[in-house]
Amino acid sequence: MKVAVIGGGSSYTPELIEGFIANYDRLPVREIVLVDVPEGKWKLDIVGSLARRMVERAGLPIKVELTLDRRAALDGADFVSTQMRVGLLDARARDETIPLRYGMIGQETTGPGGMMKALRTIPVLLDVARDMEELCPDAWLLNFTNPAGMVTEAILKHSRIRSVGLCNSPIGAYKWLSGLYGVPADRIHCEFVGLNHLHWISVIQVDGVPKLPELLGDREGYSAKNVPQFGWNASLLRSLGAIPSYYLRYFYLHREMLAEQQAAAAKGETRAETVKRLENELFEIYRDEHLSEKPKQLEQRGGAYYSEAAVKLMVSLHNDAGDVQTLNVRNDGILDFLPDDACIEVNCVVGAGGPVPVPLATVPHSVVGLIHAVKTYERLAIEAAVEGDKGKALLALAHHPLVPCANDAERMLDEMLAANRAYLPSFFRG
Repeated sequence: MKVAVIGGGSSYTPELIEGFIANYDRLPVREIVLVDVPEGKWKLDIVGSLARRMVERAGLPIKVELTLDRRAALDGADFVSTQMRVGLLDARARDETIPLRYGMIGQETTGPGGMMKALRTIPVLLDVARDMEELCPDAWLLNFTNPAGMVTEAILKHSRIRSVGLCNSPIGAYKWLSGLYGVPADRIHCEFVGLNHLHWISVIQVDGVPKLPELLGDREGYSAKNVPQFGWNASLLRSLGAIPSYYLRYFYLHREMLAEQQAAAAKGETRAETVKRLENELFEIYRDEHLSEKPKQLEQRGGAYYSEAAVKLMVSLHNDAGDVQTLNVRNDGILDFLPDDACIEVNCVVGAGGPVPVPLATVPHSVVGLIHAVKTYERLAIEAAVEGDKGKALLALAHHPLVPCANDAERMLDEMLAANRAYLPSFFRG
């Protein structure tokens, strides 16, 4: 079995290698090819050497190869995992700071910054999909590249490749609940409703017993303060009757989040700058020739549980497991207010034929409008990325709930397109 990792020089890669080692009995991978671009070669060499030491320490017959030749990496692959960042962290820094100058949220997967990341990323991953159609047409493409839902939808619409999008947020929720109730995750059932980075947990059961009412209550338990990362408005959560994804803070607590971002940017403390520091520290750690396991510091990077999500999906596809995982897949009637070819994030039964979305028990009426609005933006942004159409990009921004003014959006879009010109050739033809 051969696995190709696009963006193999990522700091996330040790998580993935750890997952392959831990699951070798169920997923007998014999060849892992880490592929990157020339600008990332120094990272590829460092993380690739660590990957080889990890495999050697485990005593497994897994060959780890490093290459800048994407087509060679894809040739004959059974699984392709994508964890790439077009434009590197400098592009992320621009995604986070330019919108702030126009009074809008600056974030790499949500709002204007998320759209710009999609415009850079979708054409490149469609090129990957075209190579796969030729070189490994039966392979599964597992997309971890953000914005994962939009990227996956573009691939499903514009290629014949079998593709699934995934995120570590749902597994993170299970980890939190497992710690909160002191039970293993397999005794917990959650139902996720929505889109990637725009989902709500509408059902939580432990051993079949509903737990959401007590988690949202105002006595013990959840009370809005136990959500991982930041507090919430307790009255809002009780009214919703669901637990929102962290990213919904940008919508429900917009003013506070914008002020927090503006203050951080004024001090040069954007998330991109934080990640740059963390990556520099990680790669210094990775250089240590005596290191042969994933360092704990990687969890600070935001990659925690990535290997669990990615490798668990590969294991289930390979073994026809029939287990339930939360994935980004075609809607196909699950949310009746969205088109069938829209990509949604919901529970799926995973077997050899691929993930099949599970009908939802609960769709809170209060979340339908926001899901529909953001999906409208996403579909317009995907069209803009595929066609290189500035007009559709502006239309996408005008439909985004976090963009208050079309005039400001147009000026911001002009600046962001110019700043990303090197990565957007289809927008600058002629």
